[in-house]
Amino acid sequence: MFYLVGLGLGDAKDITVKGLEIVKNAKRVYLEAYTSILTVGKDALETFYGRPVILADRHLVESESDTLLDDSATEDIAFLVVGDPFGATTHTDLVLRARQKGVPYQVVHNASILNAIGCCGLQLYNFGETVSIVFWDESWRPESFYDKIGANLNRRMHSLCLLDIKVKEQSIENLMKGRKIFEPPRYMSVKQAAEQLLEIVDNRRSQNVPEADIRLNEDSICVGVARVGAETQTICTSTLKSIVSCDLGGPLHSLVIPGQMHPLELDMLKLFTTDQCVIDILNKLYT
Repeated sequence: MFYLVGLGLGDAKDITVKGLEIVKNAKRVYLEAYTSILTVGKDALETFYGRPVILADRHLVESESDTLLDDSATEDIAFLVVGDPFGATTHTDLVLRARQKGVPYQVVHNASILNAIGCCGLQLYNFGETVSIVFWDESWRPESFYDKIGANLNRRMHSLCLLDIKVKEQSIENLMKGRKIFEPPRYMSVKQAAEQLLEIVDNRRSQNVPEADIRLNEDSICVGVARVGAETQTICTSTLKSIVSCDLGGPLHSLVIPGQMHPLELDMLKLFTTDQCVIDILNKLYT
């Protein structure tokens, strides 16, 4: 059997009882290590599980997945995923490949950022399309994520923005020369995401886009969250221009852009700020 086991969001103890039983009995256990991270490392997982865990990087999962699946035809293989197994399209692809090969599989679900984001007080059924904000570089500065947020705002819906992760990435030079040299891991912060969004706002104004069409601007309310599900979870309600100064600590971060809010949602957002200017903005939104 090929098992995809969700680990939740916090630490080693967030695995379900069913998932832990599978881990203890499997022939081999792999930890997918590039779409998300826990607040603890592989060593902590091995200590809690009482057995070795093999790190599975992008190359193994996307290019050598046949090895994982072929072994699962005769052995129990556990594939551990931070959050829920279906939180990333890569894992859906693994299920499709398992079906094509006739390999039996089982999924053990767990909490993911997609439902745990309710911790900020915004109601889950009022969220629109999830948005990914990517790192810019010198030659690639897309703005499509801003437009997706705008589309959600036009529908009065909230936006959960997942922030970019770069793990075991190669520079263009090393990639072209075939050198297995990897860049240090990078995890986008709320500050970096907000700075990119603010630059897009400036770009739109320089292009004479009507102010009414700039749905997200520097005075928009937003919510930064960090390490959701962990004991060090942090939430900050602020404006887009002010949240660049909020120190949310280490990764992983996410950014939420609220749409139209119910009074209960406004009450909740006020729990996560001491900025009177932000509180005044929220008070004006009551209807």
